[in-house]
Amino acid sequence: MNTSPITKWDGATAYFTFADNPTVMLGLLALSAVIVVGSIIFGAFHEKECYVKVENGKH
Repeated sequence: MNTSPITKWDGATAYFTFADNPTVMLGLLALSAVIVVGSIIFGAFHEKECYVKVENGKH
């Protein structure tokens, strides 16, 4: 089943938004790093809180 409207790939190009702007790329990298680190920290606090509740019999 070939549903692609493209029949030839000769001369195909790609357009990457912000690829030529290092400041935006650095900002996106920093944002993703903050999200990942924040998720890990939030998960650690949540796990610690749940562990304390189970230890104290308050589940």
